[in-house]
Amino acid sequence: MRIVIFGASGRTGRALVEQALAAGHTVTAFVRTPASFPLQHEQLRVVQGDVTNSVQVAGAIAGQDAVVCALGHRRDSPKDLQAVATRNIVAGMKAAGVRRLVSMTGAGVHAPQDQPKVIDRAIRMLLVLMSGDVLRDAETSAQIIEESGLDWVIARGPRIVDGPHTGVYRVGFVGKDSGIRISCADIADFMLKELTDDTYLHQLPLVSY
Repeated sequence: MRIVIFGASGRTGRALVEQALAAGHTVTAFVRTPASFPLQHEQLRVVQGDVTNSVQVAGAIAGQDAVVCALGHRRDSPKDLQAVATRNIVAGMKAAGVRRLVSMTGAGVHAPQDQPKVIDRAIRMLLVLMSGDVLRDAETSAQIIEESGLDWVIARGPRIVDGPHTGVYRVGFVGKDSGIRISCADIADFMLKELTDDTYLHQLPLVSY
């Protein structure tokens, strides 16, 4: 499968690239600074671009079979980074006739199947207080995807940490078969499986230990 990965230079993005190549996919890694992206492979193409540039995003999507998005905020990111990027990705996919989108977001974004407990509500309140702009941007991004008409899955992670690729984790919803952390490698594992698995199509599952 030919896939383009946005956010490829981040921790989860690199895990996605490595695992996708190991699985035999042809990968386009969309990054801001190719010189700082260390991965090399005969089936890897590194494309320099800015996710807020719709022309560059559309160019990277053309000719692909699927899109994977692992974008996250940095200290210098605009407040609406994810929303703008997601609009560009959705538009680029529609123009190119690409249907499958697997994206990543945080557990603070609500899903209809969530059954939050007291601790979950407390964590969300802290997120609103400490990272309200980031959470609002993530919620807007998710809404754009949900309304896109594409074949999408949004994988949510709680606290995403460094750790081994175990392939052993739970998939549920907040307060319902959910834990408090997941490794970059294991949420990447789940996201790549969702390229061809329809179990969570049009849903926002939470991946955790």
